[in-house]
Amino acid sequence: MRAVLQRVTRARVSVDGETVGEIGAGLLILVCAMGDDTLDAPERMAAKIAKMRIFRDEADKMNLSLRDTGGAALVVSQFTLAADLRGNRPGFSTAAAPAIATQSCDRVVAALRAEGIAVATGRFGADMQVELVNDGPVTIWVEV
Repeated sequence: MRAVLQRVTRARVSVDGETVGEIGAGLLILVCAMGDDTLDAPERMAAKIAKMRIFRDEADKMNLSLRDTGGAALVVSQFTLAADLRGNRPGFSTAAAPAIATQSCDRVVAALRAEGIAVATGRFGADMQVELVNDGPVTIWVEV
């Protein structure tokens, strides 16, 4: 399982002009289920994200987690994180099949909520427009 985390002051995802998910301060999380993921990958990913200390403390150091700050998460499925770039046109054969990927993304969301994090989502498989204000900027690649 792969994810790209972007620390944001706000983020929103729209489908056909309708906002389907929106948060204030927190993390925009682009998630990709891979074909070779272990069964517990979604829960391990969520636990890692919830504990990652990438928010500023009172000394302006990255020392606080999403849980510590009370920030929210906007989770958006992003199969293109599985891109194989050996040629000029990316291939996505290492991404999980859509039925499995949907379940994996749903399990990441459920596990983040179980960690006490407010979560908004995009719409799996939809053509989404994602808007964000990256805070820092802080962008981190995570793989479990």
